[in-house]
Amino acid sequence: MVAMQQTFFPGMEIPEQGGRPVYQADLNEAQLAAVTYLDGPLLVIAGAGSGKTRTLVYRVAYLVEQGIDPGGILLLTFTRKAAQEMLWRAGRLLDDTCKQVTGGTFHAVSNVLLRRYGRHLGYPPNFTILDRSDAEGIVNLLKSSLSLSGAGKRFPTKRVIINLFSKAINRSVSLEDLVYDEYAHLSEYLEDLLSLLDHYVNFKLEHALMDYDDLLVNWQRVMLEAPGVREEIAARYRHVLVDEYQDTNSIQGEIVRLLAAGHRNIMAVGDDSQSIYSFRGANFRNIMEFPRIFPETRIVKLEENYRSTQPILNLGNAIISRAGEKYTKSLFSSIEEGDKPVIYEARDSADEARYILDRISARRAAGVAYSDMAVLFRSGFHSYKLEIELGSRNMLFEKRGGLKLTESAHIKDILSFFRILVNPQDNLAWNRLLLLQDKIGPKTAQNILAGIKGAQDQVAALREAARGRQAEVLHGLADLFASLHEPGLLPLAQFERLREYYQPLFERVYHDDYPRRSKDFEQLQAIISSYADLQKFVDDTALEPPEEGEGADERSAGADRLVLSTIHSAKGLEWDTVFIMNLADGHFPHANTKPGEQWEEERRLLYVAATRAKRHLYCTYPRETFSADRTTQRTTLSSFLAEIPRENYVREGGHLSTVHSPASSDGIFAVKRAGPPRHKASAAMAAPDILKEGMVVRHPFFGQGKVEKLVGTRSADVVFSGHGRKRLHLDYAKLKIVD
Repeated sequence: MVAMQQTFFPGMEIPEQGGRPVYQADLNEAQLAAVTYLDGPLLVIAGAGSGKTRTLVYRVAYLVEQGIDPGGILLLTFTRKAAQEMLWRAGRLLDDTCKQVTGGTFHAVSNVLLRRYGRHLGYPPNFTILDRSDAEGIVNLLKSSLSLSGAGKRFPTKRVIINLFSKAINRSVSLEDLVYDEYAHLSEYLEDLLSLLDHYVNFKLEHALMDYDDLLVNWQRVMLEAPGVREEIAARYRHVLVDEYQDTNSIQGEIVRLLAAGHRNIMAVGDDSQSIYSFRGANFRNIMEFPRIFPETRIVKLEENYRSTQPILNLGNAIISRAGEKYTKSLFSSIEEGDKPVIYEARDSADEARYILDRISARRAAGVAYSDMAVLFRSGFHSYKLEIELGSRNMLFEKRGGLKLTESAHIKDILSFFRILVNPQDNLAWNRLLLLQDKIGPKTAQNILAGIKGAQDQVAALREAARGRQAEVLHGLADLFASLHEPGLLPLAQFERLREYYQPLFERVYHDDYPRRSKDFEQLQAIISSYADLQKFVDDTALEPPEEGEGADERSAGADRLVLSTIHSAKGLEWDTVFIMNLADGHFPHANTKPGEQWEEERRLLYVAATRAKRHLYCTYPRETFSADRTTQRTTLSSFLAEIPRENYVREGGHLSTVHSPASSDGIFAVKRAGPPRHKASAAMAAPDILKEGMVVRHPFFGQGKVEKLVGTRSADVVFSGHGRKRLHLDYAKLKIVD
């Protein structure tokens, strides 16, 4: 009896065939070309939804079927699950010989190889791999032994130190450069951090320990430094397949180059248009320079999309077509019918939130599950107004990618002050504020709370409770609340006074990363500026989706939830209906986005967002936003969308002005700029040899200060009004002389 062959589209799940794969029938032309290319370097540019995983699976099966030793095939992926699934599907497609293929993450494969070759670097085969908590524990131990921790010392925490060490490795930059470029507030500790790094490296070697980053570093080192090891590993793995190549960092790119030494049978699969993880160390140059690194590379482009309708792909193609550097491709789909994407101009953020939820309700009424719809945004705080509106409508949702703005510890601190202003009996808020203060611990806080509980005038009661070493602190807190209670103060003015009081506490409590956290205050300030009533603001921040309360487990089990997600967290996922919100120029891309690589990655980020949609895509932005000083700001559509021909979308909402290109009759939105921001020429940086003691200078983070003392030829002690004395390395500090 002959088994019937199923009919299916390339990109679908692999069927149970019970025989050999039928490559010509199962793959489209481009997929087939990638799968059957046998020898030499191959770069597969796999567009969104184009069957990338299917191509890799069939490639493994094809190599094994051609007589290639499965033990000589290496499949490198970014998750263990991805490798397991691909090899399982290859085995299901062919036979159990595919189980002999080596597949896993870069780190997992490195672990296996270093057990064998680590001796060349001084490591025994039984070295121990440190998890994050182990690594932090060692750093803590070393901090103590070097007298870098203890009472009264504000040296960075173990968590921040490990983050610094890891980021420097994954970005292939020196620790010194990283600190001066991104952590200027920690520059005074640089010498100690460099010393600590040396001790950390030596400690690991002496005790046969490797942390997660060492697995990559030492794999690269052993192939570069140990005679014959590179040739031996390359001879063992005659065919190397790498998934998500656009997400590899510089070390991984070098490992791939070394693996291919001798045979050059390297297949890299990825999409330059979806390279969006530079903040994790991903190097866009790896995929762009692959043909130069591997001469005679064959490039195959997978352009047939099995996810989205053609109108959605047309918008995605238009977005990425403006990229400054790319592999040219144009996604197409057999799903030609469908609605054009919608661009909605909202009056303000509240109108934008209402529009999105009204459309979601309409799609739900049409039979689309909430879980098959997603709202995507550039940054987590962009969804704040939407979350409030969801709470008021009792709609279930889950948020992916970072905390809600009001869940961050430093924002909770600020909100506690406001909660007390509207409800002086809020003991939880009082307790939080008291514990922020220096010299007040849990027991003292409870004693103070007992003294002011039930008092008609908490400020007066707080002054009466001020005794001993806490007296100055409590008087200061009482003075603050007296000031915040002045008649006629709007919430914005109260916030500004509160920030001035809170800043020293903030820098002390969150001294490791307060510059990063500070950005959240700008968002909170803009939100507060839209409120005239403090009670309304506090009520809105307290709104939570229904499942957050009592009995959440029972109500939310199996619940159909709307997805709210940052775009970075949405990569690789898909939904029937997608909303991309806050697409206003200056918000997406951000006003501080630099020309060049940053600008182009922002463009790719929007492309990734648009290609998550299968059937319906909505792009929204507010025409007006509140600035921090409570004035209304006009905004325009994101430059990335404004430059796209009108034929790719339909417009809804406000009266959007259009301009016409002289070369085309296509209308495009009028914008402030249609390309990377043009920064005004800035004053020249202060050269070390022209600085003098007493000069007034400006630092990009610390602000204005005065040079107190020159230290050697390359450093200076500068006193800043808001940050005190800082010793700065003049090659990195980017100081400007103030006229």
